Amino acid sequence: MKKYLSLIKFSHTVFALPFALIGFFIGTRETGTGMNWRLFILVVCAMVFARSAAMAFNRYIDRDYDKANPRTKSREIPAGLIRPGSALFFVILNCALFMTSALLINSICFYLSPLALSIILGYSYTKRFTALCHVFLGIGLSLAPIGAFLAVTGHFAVLPLLFSFSVLFWVAGFDIIYALQDQEFDKSLGLKSMPAFLGKSGALTLSSVLHSITFLLLIAAGYRASFGILYWCGFVIFSALLAYQHTLVKPDNLEKVNQAFATTNGIASVLFSCFVIAELWT
Repeated sequence: MKKYLSLIKFSHTVFALPFALIGFFIGTRETGTGMNWRLFILVVCAMVFARSAAMAFNRYIDRDYDKANPRTKSREIPAGLIRPGSALFFVILNCALFMTSALLINSICFYLSPLALSIILGYSYTKRFTALCHVFLGIGLSLAPIGAFLAVTGHFAVLPLLFSFSVLFWVAGFDIIYALQDQEFDKSLGLKSMPAFLGKSGALTLSSVLHSITFLLLIAAGYRASFGILYWCGFVIFSALLAYQHTLVKPDNLEKVNQAFATTNGIASVLFSCFVIAELWT
């Protein structure tokens, strides 16, 4: 179990899961039905199963690249801790569990589940042909808020879509920062990424632009919902942490990439969701 949790970087669930909870509670407020614990558990399970499938598939598909990359050669599959066939079985199992969870939620979630899987699994191939791979990762994680909202209401709405687009640009921005570590490796093998395409300085500039768009979308969401002081406190904290991560990484100094990528974004996501959910309940 410990090996598989490490394989899928389970701790990184804190990136998208808090936004899924935001979508869930927006839906709960809209329907006025109160807290449905059965549905809440199903949404969390669906989120975890989908992310586990996507992450394990990424590790399975990239196993040869990971083995060749000094930074990633100690990962579970290239290190021989988990066999490729076992990882693929783990992917299939989580896909089945995700679709089962969607079926138990409602019909629209079940019908859309194959599309969701095609997006989150398909991301793993994008680095082979487009430097926009970071955007595709953002699209995959952006399904969390609108998916959770659909689970509660069964229909689409503007507010959760604004949060979904916020996640898209936020994730794409910080994934570019993370990809700075592999710029030279990607270029040597012809893999696509924004750092490989634009260089470190250009990639960091683009990351800042994407995060600026995130700020604007969150402002639009706040005004759309007429949120109060709790939301705006969360927004300020989230924005400050996103801005802070850009002070940690410089084109000639990547020592704090992991701090900027994992720690800062994880804290930002959790704190922001706590303030938004508190706003929704009050």
